[in-house]
Amino acid sequence: MTNYKDIVKKVEPEFRNAVSFFERELAKIRTGRASPALVEDIVAECFNQKFPIKQLASISAPEPRQLVIQPWDKSYIEGIQKALAASGLGVSSAVDKDIIRISLPTLSDEYRKTLSHIISEKQEEIRKTIRHWREKSWDEIQELFKQKEISEDDKFKAKDELQKFVDDYHKKIDELAEKKKKEISE
Repeated sequence: MTNYKDIVKKVEPEFRNAVSFFERELAKIRTGRASPALVEDIVAECFNQKFPIKQLASISAPEPRQLVIQPWDKSYIEGIQKALAASGLGVSSAVDKDIIRISLPTLSDEYRKTLSHIISEKQEEIRKTIRHWREKSWDEIQELFKQKEISEDDKFKAKDELQKFVDDYHKKIDELAEKKKKEISE
């Protein structure tokens, strides 16, 4: 006999993956402070192959509005600079001997609103993902009930547990989004 708790537990990794993905997406959104996450996944072409910048260089934020990219090899500089220019970040980079310096301008109010809107969109996408997995699990639970593998009481206990789980993850998503919006407004 199948236990409904197994179905509820089975969905947890999917919820965790969704939240982790959301965290990574938020890290890519520029705030008033420089963060290596802003550029580390930008793909640069070197030697006719594509690599994320984090595989080609060390990235640091020595000042609140500055990033320093130090390529492992001088030959990577041109590819990294082209990738930064094409990234749409709206930042300018300058080569200083063997390093690339990026100075981040102050965020305008209009750009802050745009970023806040982007965060809200990403937040809703992740909430949809969570809802999708909830529905999938609920369908499995209802199928178990139809097959008479679980009782009606268990079906409703499962629904309550699943909803509590969803509520907990929605709360995490909301907290992450609010934190990022606060960073943007600073």
